[in-house]
Formats: sequence, C-alpha cells, structure tokens
Amino acid sequence: MKLSLADILAAQKAISGKVTRTPLVPSLHLSSVAGVPFFLKMETMQPTGAFKLRGATNAALNVPDGTITLTCCSTGNHGRGVAYAARELGLKAVICMSSLVPQTKVDGIRALGAEARIVGTSQDDALAECQKLAQADGIAEISPFDDPYVIAGQGTIGLEILEELPGLQTLLVPLSGGGLAAGVALAAKTINPKIRVVGLTMDRGAAMKASMDAGHPVEVQEVASLADSLGGGIGLDNKLSFQMCSDLLDEVILVTEEEIYRAMQVLYYEDSHIAEGACVVGIAACLAGKLTGLDGPVATIITGRNVDMGQFTKVVTGQDIMLGDYHLKGTSYGA
Repeated sequence: MKLSLADILAAQKAISGKVTRTPLVPSLHLSSVAGVPFFLKMETMQPTGAFKLRGATNAALNVPDGTITLTCCSTGNHGRGVAYAARELGLKAVICMSSLVPQTKVDGIRALGAEARIVGTSQDDALAECQKLAQADGIAEISPFDDPYVIAGQGTIGLEILEELPGLQTLLVPLSGGGLAAGVALAAKTINPKIRVVGLTMDRGAAMKASMDAGHPVEVQEVASLADSLGGGIGLDNKLSFQMCSDLLDEVILVTEEEIYRAMQVLYYEDSHIAEGACVVGIAACLAGKLTGLDGPVATIITGRNVDMGQFTKVVTGQDIMLGDYHLKGTSYGA
C-alpha cells in the first residue's frame, strides 16, 4: 500500500474528537540557541501522555469486523495508546513488551485495563509473541510503526504543525521504527516539498539508522537508553516505514546519552516541561551544534511525558545514572 496525503487527511477526520489537537509553542531559550525561531509540538498533552494515541486510534477504528481483542508489541507508549483506544471501543487489549520497558509504562498500560505481557529482552521477542497471538480469530495486531493506519494517524501531527506554521523550514522528528517520521514527513513534504525533515535518534541501538545505512532492514542489539521509547528493531519484513523514511527524510542525526541528558535538563529548567529522553533528541542535536544550515523556523515534536520519574529526578538533579552496564556521569544544570 502506498500512502498519500489523502490517507492522513482521512485519519485527521476519523480521530477528531478522540485525540487532542496539541499546542505548538515557542521556546525562547532554544530560539536563542538556534538563532532562529524554535517551536515545540506538545504531544505530551495527549490523554495517554504521548503521540502514539493518534496512530493507535486510527488503526483501531479500522480493524476487521468481528475483532474482540487488540494486540501489539510496544516499548510503552504505543501500548498505552492501543490500550486506551481498545477501552474506548469496548475491546480487550494484550500488550507485549520486553523486560527493558520501564515499569512506569507497564503500570500505565495495566491501569487502562489491558493485559501487559512481558516477553524476552528485546522488542523482537515482544513482536514474536504479539504475532503469535494475532493468529487467533478475533485478535487484530496493530503494529507500532509499520501499519498504514498508524502511519497516517501519526502524520496528522505534520498537518497540524504546517497549518499553524506554514513558513516552517526545518522539522525535527524522533526516529525509532519510523511510523512517526514516515507519517509526519509525508504530510510535510506533500504540503511543502522544500521543507527539511530530519530524523533524530540515539547513537546506541538505532535500528532505522543502521537499516538506512545498509539499504535494507537489519537487526541491532537493543540496549538501555535514556531514550528508551526509541529502542527496538524495525522488523526484517518491514513493508512501509523503512522505505518511506529512506525516501522522505533529508538526513538522520545521532545524539549521545550525555547529549540527551543535557537536553532533558534544558527542557525542564528553561521551558518547565517534564518529558521522556526520546522527546528531546531534536533539542539535544541543537544544543550539541549538530544542526547546521538553519535559516528559518524550526520545530520539534515533544513526543511523550511517560518517563520514569525516579530516573528523571536523577537527571534534573545532576546525578549519575546506570543504563545497563553503561555509566552515565551526571552533571548539574548550569555547571
């Protein structure tokens, strides 16, 4: 299936009233750092705390007749979106996750009445369990990224940004499995072919970047990261998001754990926002001087607020953090 702007417009109509049209707000601090107007698309304002509700809702509205249960694999936020959509539609939900998913995200899914099934130590393990479940009658799988309805749903963020800021020149999109980046880039590039769309991700375990470099989907070792929502593979049989990201993204920038740490502090102290590490990769690239050639307005998507508050407290108070066997040395803000 080849997606078009019409699919994203249809998704916008379908999910209207079921998800929040989130604000696009300027950041005075980041504007001064970047030297151009810098805007934040606040998907943290969604009822489930993350943008994933858009794609999950659009996909849930399009499952086959007779569906009783929705299932998916997730690093947390997609699962919460599917659980929420299932509850609103009177369906059951089984969310498959690996042991790397933070407990706060597991608890959030269970609080919505869904079953949280913990399987293995990687997103690929969770995906295998999800696909096994989906073979049963009455169970529909909703991919976190490689599904046309999910991609179209996420693309509505691009529509909203361009509706409010038609002169936008650079759009920074957190990149994982590519559902968000594919949908947003399709919307933005169709409306304004000259816009620059940049994918941002962590420099350890970045499956989409490794796949784009190889020219085909590849597996990578999944590791603990402050940007845990960006973890996981893209699926070796990826049908949509890999090719769309390859075709539509102008570049992909990698950021370090130290740069993500600093960006989380900046967003908290300068703009008073609590957000996940995955949200700040665009900010991290800006602060690290990795964004070049900026001569007009920039926007990034603050994708979710479902952060482990214990870990977040350590970040904003400048404490050391252990990410698996990786020792991330803390730095007090402003030091």
